Amino acid sequence: MNGDVAISVKNLSKSYRMYGAPSERLKELLHPFGKKYHREFWALKDVSLEIKRGETVGIVGRNGSGKSTLLQVICGVMPPTKGTVNVRGRISALLELGAGFHREFTGRENVYMSGAIMGYSAKEMGRRFKEIADFADIGAFIDQPVKTYSSGMHVRLAFSVAISVEPDILVVDEALAVGDEAFQRKCYSRIHDMQKRGATILFVTHSASVVVDLCNKAMLFEKGELLLGGAPKTVVAKYHKLLYAPPNRVDAIREEIRASSSAEEETDKAHEETPEVKKPKRHIGPEKAATGGKKSGAHYDPNMKPKSTVVYESRGALIEDPHITTVDGKKVNVLAHGEEYIYTYRVRFEEPSYGVRFGMMIKTKTGIELGGMVTHPRGEAVEYVEKGAVMTPRFTFRCGLQPGVYFLNAGVVGIVGGAETYLHRLEDVLMFRVQPEKDLLFTGMVDFSTEEPTFVKGGLVYDKR
Repeated sequence: MNGDVAISVKNLSKSYRMYGAPSERLKELLHPFGKKYHREFWALKDVSLEIKRGETVGIVGRNGSGKSTLLQVICGVMPPTKGTVNVRGRISALLELGAGFHREFTGRENVYMSGAIMGYSAKEMGRRFKEIADFADIGAFIDQPVKTYSSGMHVRLAFSVAISVEPDILVVDEALAVGDEAFQRKCYSRIHDMQKRGATILFVTHSASVVVDLCNKAMLFEKGELLLGGAPKTVVAKYHKLLYAPPNRVDAIREEIRASSSAEEETDKAHEETPEVKKPKRHIGPEKAATGGKKSGAHYDPNMKPKSTVVYESRGALIEDPHITTVDGKKVNVLAHGEEYIYTYRVRFEEPSYGVRFGMMIKTKTGIELGGMVTHPRGEAVEYVEKGAVMTPRFTFRCGLQPGVYFLNAGVVGIVGGAETYLHRLEDVLMFRVQPEKDLLFTGMVDFSTEEPTFVKGGLVYDKR
């Protein structure tokens, strides 16, 4: 096992015996000729992977794809049926809700018991207890039986214990989705700290944005197989394509993804420009650009085409000709900060459709969703669209982004089988660049300013001009 590898899994398979009724288990055990009453269910099938030290890896997949089983085998909670698992370093796990805690014991007792299982003395856990209790923030419930805890309280304490031992490897199985938003933010902040410290982090989640934001690698599982591993943006896009596919196309799309298992993250470096760091000057806001500010340099670059486009299966609609224009109709894909633009596309309906809404999303090159718009709120969709109709949604937006390269999605949803789903969707169908400017004053990705900054001096507020 290479010294840079924290987790190595080779040819791993895990099967369960499935019985039609509880009595069949006893019949099989007592049958004089060893007759089998069970059928085998393979939760994992010949999985091989390596996770390097310091990597943060997100595992995605539909329910029943084997994600949680993989984590349980890696953590040693259950043995593999075939294959090997090697883990190098101290591992701490937050698996399904309830795992690792005794319901009849108090929170305090469970903290000490968990520490003992991980090899810590009672004295060492006593030294860490205040930090654990403060992070969990469950008050007097720390001395109440765990069976009286809400799901949120349970997660608070479990995560606090898991991170308190400063593990080399942290494994999390979707549990953070249970906590409230404030606690989730605190947890992710601590995860960022662990990343800086060089810890290896492996977690299962259904949140695509978390995978893209936190991870430097992602893996897609389906029916116990590792279909795809690679850059989070690429893996998440393929996962969504599979997730929203019509039932009769799932098998074909699964094979497409398997065939593209060597896919790597699309960086589009050839189209990315890194702005120079220069002395800040006043920027021209949208109101000045419209009334005599400098002339826009927005234009169209025919060579700027995305290579990471993912096309969903059509369910009665087709999106055509997505593009960006200026407010006066000029087609552009190189934009100027502070100006307004229109993103538009056509949708051709090949089948009658119900409850129709249209949307768009702007993402960074790493896949982080910066923001989007829809044409109708939930409950106010277009009730019926006839076959053969063509509709053209238009989304007007102000370009308040830092110089760099961004990507656009286009989507149309409707009611199919009583639930809202994508009738068609295109991810990364269009890319655009925000050109560098010398006079920008905002930091981060998005400009939230409404007026030029002022500064305070001697108790008085001065306009910086």
